[in-house]
Amino acid sequence: MSSWKHWPAERIGLALAVLAALGFSFKAIFVKLAYAVPQATPVDSVTLLALRMAFSLPVFAWVGWRASRSLAPLTRRDWALVAALGLLGYYGASILDFIGLQYISASLERLILFMYPTLTIVIGVLFMGKRASKREFGSLLLSYAGIGLAFAHDLHVAGDARAVLIGAGFVFGSAVSYAFYQAGSESAIRALGAARFTALAMLVSTVATLAHFVATQPVAALAQPAPVYLHALGMAVFSTVLPVFMTSAAIRRIGAARTALIGNLGPMLTIFFGCWLLNEPLSWWQMAGAGLVLAGVLLISKRSKPATSPTADLPQGLAASKAG
Repeated sequence: MSSWKHWPAERIGLALAVLAALGFSFKAIFVKLAYAVPQATPVDSVTLLALRMAFSLPVFAWVGWRASRSLAPLTRRDWALVAALGLLGYYGASILDFIGLQYISASLERLILFMYPTLTIVIGVLFMGKRASKREFGSLLLSYAGIGLAFAHDLHVAGDARAVLIGAGFVFGSAVSYAFYQAGSESAIRALGAARFTALAMLVSTVATLAHFVATQPVAALAQPAPVYLHALGMAVFSTVLPVFMTSAAIRRIGAARTALIGNLGPMLTIFFGCWLLNEPLSWWQMAGAGLVLAGVLLISKRSKPATSPTADLPQGLAASKAG
């Protein structure tokens, strides 16, 4: 059997996108485990986000340095693009998401947040001269029908309408922020390289997150029980570093729109992990929704033509650990 190095670039991209969705879907599990750690005052969301990004910082700094050693220095325009996308992506989207969660349930938040694949496609069509295929539209319809079915019950039990509108507005802003990051990152990755761009953008996000923490939280908030640090470390490695680079590598091979559509697996995976690891209930509505999402992912994953890109290596900086 041939190794993954000999797989077509498209197949590698699809596999990386699925693995990235798996890693990102575990973030909510780590967060719930951290919040459940017994202590007088539970860890707050800003502190937990700061710990997550701080633990990720050494990896992104090392990969960024490795990926930039033999490349030309970035121009002012390159730095401006990296800074803008870094602020939009894992800083802006995360902060807006946390604010929105103060007003609405996690289930409704996931439903709104995972509008970003639709928004990514719309941004590409409206601002980047791209065209969406019938298969992408079909996958989108199946996936979002599944997400809507899985969370329909939560929509029916909404509380204060004003609070729901405020929270939904913040989370929708998070989805828009991440969609612009994902759409803009495709051209940036091609110009700067997947590892270099991802590391630098995440460094921008990390600095912004830590600055937000310093401005709003006391330094004493960093003193947490050991289990909180372990969950934050797990979130940093398995739900930040690895899936972030996998997503960038997938975008390079199959594009931002298809990578975003496959990301629809995330909410369904979170539901299953929650049932398995946190003993959360699993309803038939959620199972039916998961089936539709999987059908959508299978539709977009079906190859319609040979991949045009011959690249089969992982990004620089990960190559040392993943390939010879």
